[in-house]
Amino acid sequence: MARIGDRGEMEAFVRSIELGGFSAAARELKLTPSALSKLVSRLEGTLKVRLLNRTTRKLTPTAEGELFLARCRRILAELDDAETEVGRSRERPRGRLRMNVGVGFGTHQLVPALPRFCERYPEVELELAVEDRVIDLHKEGVDIAVRAGAPSDLSFVARKICEVERVVCASPAYLARHGAPRSPEELRKHNCITLAGTHAPLRHWKFDTPSGQQVVEVAGSIVLNNAECLLRLALLGLGIVRTNEFIVGDDLRKGTLVKVLPEFHCAEPVPMMALYPHERHRLPRVAAMLDFLVESFAHQPWRSAPRARARRRIKSD
Repeated sequence: MARIGDRGEMEAFVRSIELGGFSAAARELKLTPSALSKLVSRLEGTLKVRLLNRTTRKLTPTAEGELFLARCRRILAELDDAETEVGRSRERPRGRLRMNVGVGFGTHQLVPALPRFCERYPEVELELAVEDRVIDLHKEGVDIAVRAGAPSDLSFVARKICEVERVVCASPAYLARHGAPRSPEELRKHNCITLAGTHAPLRHWKFDTPSGQQVVEVAGSIVLNNAECLLRLALLGLGIVRTNEFIVGDDLRKGTLVKVLPEFHCAEPVPMMALYPHERHRLPRVAAMLDFLVESFAHQPWRSAPRARARRRIKSD
């Protein structure tokens, strides 16, 4: 049976796909494009199968290449892990750390906090994917995925980072034009911009009232599937929104958004979780990031009262 020659062939193959071409991969691996191409060709010759579709614009894996890519990622990650453990670098986290995080949390919370992590652990090379799609941690070689909600796949370890809630808010300009609702029922008279859910728009907003929990079906001129666009429309004064507090926390602090019906707020806390494969927790770089996430976000830094000046302006108008 033919054997793969060395680790370099697998690295050349994996990084060529991940970076979209031989030139970019060659620069990272400190090779010439022709040398890197020969490594991949030698790998294909050993396996007697074509792994890549080559065009003038980009490289894409064949069906066989997709299968081999997942195995190579796992093998390379395990080699890195073995070197790290043998090298006794537990006290010095280093190496490549692959993370996947949702767009809202990544954009508004994790990315602004990363300079502190990078300064603390300069030898960690972070590869961060900010996206909302469902991923397979094993297949894609991800060390840590950060997601909201209880994990559905019990094959991974889940560490709770914090709890998050949704808040109802709008811009001072919108409330000045249309008036602030004084009860949940009055939301029916307002333009409420909603997110599209899996099966239906998220139009049913819950509130805690003196007589118990109340659900109000809201409506508005726009339904969309992106929380960032929802935020932009709220800032533009188009309507009232209900979204994750970590997305609007900065604007609430600045007064560019204000809470609506805060006295009727229904918490509905959702856990923000860090998911990782069982074998990864021993790695110093993974442990360092997990501790950093809890340290940075367990106290929910996005929570603070909006500026009193913004509230006074609404009342005076």
